[in-house]
Amino acid sequence: MIKAAIFATVLLASSVAGAAIDALSFSSPQQEADYHSLTEGLRCPQCQNNNIADSNATVAVDMRGKVFELLQEGKSKEQVVDYMVQRYGHFVTYDPPITAATWVLWAAPIILLLGGVAWLFRSKKRSPTESELQTVLDDSEQSRLNELLKEKDK
Repeated sequence: MIKAAIFATVLLASSVAGAAIDALSFSSPQQEADYHSLTEGLRCPQCQNNNIADSNATVAVDMRGKVFELLQEGKSKEQVVDYMVQRYGHFVTYDPPITAATWVLWAAPIILLLGGVAWLFRSKKRSPTESELQTVLDDSEQSRLNELLKEKDK
């Protein structure tokens, strides 16, 4: 009975595992190599840290199908990437182009850090020295201070 249950489980698991494999027929080995490099080089919009070759998300499956379809139409790798970028944005590429927005993302932390260091040095210069903190008291203020200090010591 236990052997039959194990056999049924293994049989079921193997049939499910086989369903996830894409059976694609390519017209040339170059087209197959392009397909694999594209699916490994495009990021899944849903998974974010996986490429579409490794992801089983619905959008990744659709993207793999579209890559295959575009390659079958005779599109180049660059045209396929351009199509995906146009549809999903620059996020799908692991190497997005440098734009004004990406410059801001890279430069803002550095500018803020340098600004903070400059502010610290400037505020350090402005802090009063010990001699500036000392004030001169007239005779009545000095005598009143001495009285208060004597009272405190009692």
